[in-house]
Amino acid sequence: MKTSGSGTDRITVEEAAERTGHGREDEAARRVDASVLLDVRELDEWSAGHAPGAVHRSLTELLDGAPLPPEDRGQRLVVICRSGNRSRQAAALLTAGGVDVVDVIGGMREWAEAGLPVVDSQGLRGTVA
Repeated sequence: MKTSGSGTDRITVEEAAERTGHGREDEAARRVDASVLLDVRELDEWSAGHAPGAVHRSLTELLDGAPLPPEDRGQRLVVICRSGNRSRQAAALLTAGGVDVVDVIGGMREWAEAGLPVVDSQGLRGTVA
């Protein structure tokens, strides 16, 4: 784990997968206390491919004051985007609001390169846009 210049912790995709319970074939085997994976890319990027079970709220929406879904408020968040730039901004914003959050170095590009699961909006094999 690394700390960015903004004071927000940054983790690798492997650490993110472990914290969020991804990469396991049996979804029921995911840790009960797993962190929520929050994808902050735009809707078209999300629709093309995202991690199964991730929550979507774009950085644009967060900057406009959109709240997190009620079930995810108060949860530990792992924030991801395409390459790590937007997630770093989102993590700083959320941290300033008192949220327990880390962001993912390398984003969905590295997530996919590591062989971690990516699905599209229909739940089929997705791509990182």
